Amino acid sequence: MTKLDRSTSQRSDTLRDIPLAACKDIPRREGRAIRIGERAIAIFNLGDRFVAVDDRCPHRGGPLSDGIISGATIVCPLHAWKICLESGAVNTPGHLRACIRTYPTRIERDTVVIKWPGDHDVEAEDSSEATV
Repeated sequence: MTKLDRSTSQRSDTLRDIPLAACKDIPRREGRAIRIGERAIAIFNLGDRFVAVDDRCPHRGGPLSDGIISGATIVCPLHAWKICLESGAVNTPGHLRACIRTYPTRIERDTVVIKWPGDHDVEAEDSSEATV
């Protein structure tokens, strides 16, 4: 796992800016897994923007970063649950009210930056095989 530089991280009230990955390292319509402390985060390149969510399907814990992107929806690779990447809501199956956590992102100097809750010291680590 490659540790990411967090020297530019800033604290803003209870949210911290944490740089996650270079934009060029996440191809269009693909996702990558990143660890922040003990939490696995999935970052997706939707083409016109990047989004970040917990990298765990609420059904059986499948790695959403390995799923297939369809519009602004990710299809879980284990059991094909469809989850909205913007709201975190489960779209299919529709009778459930399950959801996953989403995180605000922005691009700063060609790097995806996440707004991270909490004030404890964390390090972002790449858990994918790509060099980030």
